[in-house]
Amino acid sequence: MFTLDLKGKSGLVLGVANKRSLAWAIARDLHAAGAHLAFTYQSERLKEKVEPLLAEIGGAPLYECDVADDARVDAVFAAAAADLGGRLDYLVHSIAFAPREELDGNFLDTSREGFRIALDVSAYSFIRTARSFVAHVGPDGGSLLTLTYLASERVVPKYNVMGSAKAALEHAVRQLASELGERRIRVNAISAGPVSTLSARGIAGFTDILGHYREKAPMRRNIEPEEVGKAALFLLSEMGSGITGEVLHVDCGFHIMAV
Repeated sequence: MFTLDLKGKSGLVLGVANKRSLAWAIARDLHAAGAHLAFTYQSERLKEKVEPLLAEIGGAPLYECDVADDARVDAVFAAAAADLGGRLDYLVHSIAFAPREELDGNFLDTSREGFRIALDVSAYSFIRTARSFVAHVGPDGGSLLTLTYLASERVVPKYNVMGSAKAALEHAVRQLASELGERRIRVNAISAGPVSTLSARGIAGFTDILGHYREKAPMRRNIEPEEVGKAALFLLSEMGSGITGEVLHVDCGFHIMAV
């Protein structure tokens, strides 16, 4: 019989912004299962939101990290591995950004710089942080997880260049899974339905998107952050030991509908 016990396991969580963050829902479940965790933040404003959350789990290492700064990324992963016992078993990547003006207009008008920023922060950062993670994985391997969205596959109004970024991110999941499998490192993604997170509220008409999902999803409701946390725990832990390169939809079935 398999028992979910992550005592002695450690992980780095990127992208917690506040208590509604999907990354925080994932972190809570990893912590409840016994994993030791470290976290990053990008700005002092976000640090003020994250620190009280870490107090709820008894405290955890917290580092400033700009994923566009290669030297800083390497330094943070080295510090996290040292602080968590010498190695990393899990990486949770929940980072996405595009300039707001790229989400307000037409995709046709996407600027070169806006496209570069969205792909760099939202997709390349997963590749770059994966490289730093691999440098600190133990002999038993590890597991990486990122968060994506259905706009990688379909047109979602006003999601614009972020859809391109999510498509690139999902390709990175498959490519990394292929390359890292022999090293016992699994790489997966969760395609979550809309949740009222800090980043989601930056999308014009987000309330309408929530309503559309409730109306059309087979389960006739929106997801809860806790449901993403449980799915992540499954994929990151040995419960998902035979799964890599997967994009798991947690969206009450919306993705199967022709709407």
